[in-house]
Amino acid sequence: MSQPLKTQDTIHPEAQAAHKRGVDFYKARKFEEAMSSFREALLFDLNFASAWSNLGTSLRRLGKYEAAATSSRRAIEIAPDDPFYLTNYGNSLADLDRVDEALAAHAEANRLKPGEFILRHNYAIMLRDGERLEQALALFQDILKDYPNDIEVIWDTAMTQLQLGDFKNGWRAFEVRWKRPNMERGRVYKTAPRWRGEDIKGKTVLVYEEQGFGDTILCSRYIPLIQKRGGKVILECKLSLHKLFSAIPGIVRIAEAGQVMDGFDYHVPMMSLPGIFETDLSSIPLLPPLQAAPSVPPQVSRLLENGKDRLKVGIVWSGNISFANNRKRAVDVTRFLPLATIPGIQLYSLQKGPREKDLTACGAEGLILELGSDLNDFSETAAVLKQLDLIIMTDSSVAHLAGSLGVPVWNLLSYHPYWLYLQKRDDSPWYPSMRLFRQPEPGDWDNVFERVAVELEKAVALKKSGKWPLK
Repeated sequence: MSQPLKTQDTIHPEAQAAHKRGVDFYKARKFEEAMSSFREALLFDLNFASAWSNLGTSLRRLGKYEAAATSSRRAIEIAPDDPFYLTNYGNSLADLDRVDEALAAHAEANRLKPGEFILRHNYAIMLRDGERLEQALALFQDILKDYPNDIEVIWDTAMTQLQLGDFKNGWRAFEVRWKRPNMERGRVYKTAPRWRGEDIKGKTVLVYEEQGFGDTILCSRYIPLIQKRGGKVILECKLSLHKLFSAIPGIVRIAEAGQVMDGFDYHVPMMSLPGIFETDLSSIPLLPPLQAAPSVPPQVSRLLENGKDRLKVGIVWSGNISFANNRKRAVDVTRFLPLATIPGIQLYSLQKGPREKDLTACGAEGLILELGSDLNDFSETAAVLKQLDLIIMTDSSVAHLAGSLGVPVWNLLSYHPYWLYLQKRDDSPWYPSMRLFRQPEPGDWDNVFERVAVELEKAVALKKSGKWPLK
């Protein structure tokens, strides 16, 4: 929330009362009510800068980004030298991928009030999201000199270190995640301690998922390493992953989350395993053996057979919509339609979840053959991926699955992607079959899809000449 206007006593009393209600609603995370209250305040006084700025923050929470930026801008017009209004405006500009303007707003806020924690933190986040990673890391570390125990700054430092490839320091700082308010707490057991790398020869370790499907698939490669140290693994993960992981060495039992309460000597969350095994860019573990279903549903098999003489390309355009940053990494399915016009191509939708309906809504059925709704778990998806020539998608769990299977996958990345994809690379050390197509500028999907189209034409030619996939 922005700071209250310093000349509060000059504001209409009804406006002040409505503004206070808005602040209370905002703190209670009732953003619709907060938005209405701030608008009510402005009906009494259009020069109420705090109401404009706080309206902007409420609109951001509701995903109304253009209106949020405009509202925040109105606050600055009234009080141009207020650094808190400037930092709110910078945050709104970042939502719209106006990175240079956002950085300028944050820089000016920090010039006006040097040393203010929230202004420095917002600026560092903007530097990171604007891919100025070295500058961001320096500022995060500078903030930590004054606030060494701030959980969010430690977390942001970890994310930046990991993306820079500084895994040694990044993994260590990454453990602060359990102290963050929006993270589920790490499992606590009275019967067994947390495993932190101790000798486990002859011991059983409960390994449990903690984040999304993609991270769980990513870290499944560490389970055989536990076996190599003499340990046995009980794995807790979502049911749709059980068959997929059934062939991984070292697993003696797979269960759903929360089902295993005893019978083990240690427990550990999956995303702590890279740090325990001291992973760096030269020691990323080999991909695990994943179990694809022995067959695919008949209707899926028939559709795949229809495209046998073409380059069969699976597509995904959105990850989990509950993920806060999904709108930055996802695209509209219509972005893929021009690819369907390339001679020798057949597109197949692997999209799951609420965004499946996009295909029908845009009228693309037939041009893009729909498979996702007929796939019941990740082992069936794996079986389909192995029958496709190529996967082209925005970043989500299927990218991790395809990469783990060694299937060619072109991962289309936003300007500031997940830490896993590091900086300025078009390959992934975690997934040898993955190729990265990055936005050259924030929000620039046009360039990404133009490059994909060019490369896809080359892939079709290679398919016709019997040289696809490239080895």
